[in-house]
Amino acid sequence: MTIILIGGDICPIRRNYKSFVEGNTSILFNDLLIPFSTADLSIVNLECPIVKEVSPISKSGPILGADIQSMQVLKDANIQVINLANNHILDHGPMGVENTISVCKKVGISTVGAGKNLDQAGEILQYRTSNLKIGIMAYAEHECSIASKTSAGANPLNLMDYIKKIRQLKKNTDYIIVLLHAGKEHYPYPPPQLQQLCRFMIEEGANAVICQHSHCAGAYEDYHDGHIIYGQGNLIFDAYPRIDNLWCHGYLVKLCISGNGKSNMEIVPFVQSDNQIGARRMSKENESIFLSELGEKSAKIKDIDFVEKEWESFCKQFRYTYSSIFRGHNRLFRFLNRLFHFSDLFYTKHDQLVLQNIVRCESHREAIIAMLSTAK
Repeated sequence: MTIILIGGDICPIRRNYKSFVEGNTSILFNDLLIPFSTADLSIVNLECPIVKEVSPISKSGPILGADIQSMQVLKDANIQVINLANNHILDHGPMGVENTISVCKKVGISTVGAGKNLDQAGEILQYRTSNLKIGIMAYAEHECSIASKTSAGANPLNLMDYIKKIRQLKKNTDYIIVLLHAGKEHYPYPPPQLQQLCRFMIEEGANAVICQHSHCAGAYEDYHDGHIIYGQGNLIFDAYPRIDNLWCHGYLVKLCISGNGKSNMEIVPFVQSDNQIGARRMSKENESIFLSELGEKSAKIKDIDFVEKEWESFCKQFRYTYSSIFRGHNRLFRFLNRLFHFSDLFYTKHDQLVLQNIVRCESHREAIIAMLSTAK
């Protein structure tokens, strides 16, 4: 039996920063060190680059970075693989990406999902345990972090690339894991298209598809003998003074794989960066409540109608945020628009139809992306 343990987002900042730099593995992982130390392979997502020199890029959203000394903690926790395919790996430019890979290599941790160009970012990591060949593929949705043919960054989600690679990988690999940095932040259910994508990835040969990025514990499902996770939550990621269950509760995914490549999945709940730094197992009572609620969420996503309606309902609350973004409003005007809905005055029914068509049409969307990427 081969045990693979997968954890969510790690970001060595704020209250956890000192313990990372000082190498206090036991403080940061507490009793989670037990499942990590007993696994044949442990994987986590590093939600920031390791920064030698601060060099923030121009982007929307927060810019994250970690100290070079932070990685020894992860090595001491028996973590062998770090996923870098995420929306923050390019926060400090190409040097941040290359430095992160270099530092991980020096401490003996393999990386997947990023590189100094698109070819390197898309390389599959093949890991051999005592009796299995494990293939690890990593993709990120298209944000500010994506690699190109000539520049560093994360491996972009590309379905054609996935199909070509997995069809070759299946020929000489016993078990395939896809790490997918995708989904909507703070939403525990899959958007309809994400569920379709993950199920398709299983149909094409993946044994497990693990979505990260949502910063909350998401639903899961078994599909065609494979496992799909729609968000694990943060593993060690402090957002103080924000302390709530959505941000602070998460779970490890434990894959128990037999010699024939068949697997069972176990959920290991924990709490992190609440009133204490680091992560630790929940109490038995809280763990029971967590698993029950997570099971209820997971049962609901078997109903495709529920997935679609829940997504529509969730998206409605962002109507005026996106309306303001399209109008170029600053943060103050976005806030005011959410209160007073004044953007309704600027969007006629015809305007909304035009906008809808431009966004949903593949060629129009590709043209807009090309236009904005070359704008000065």
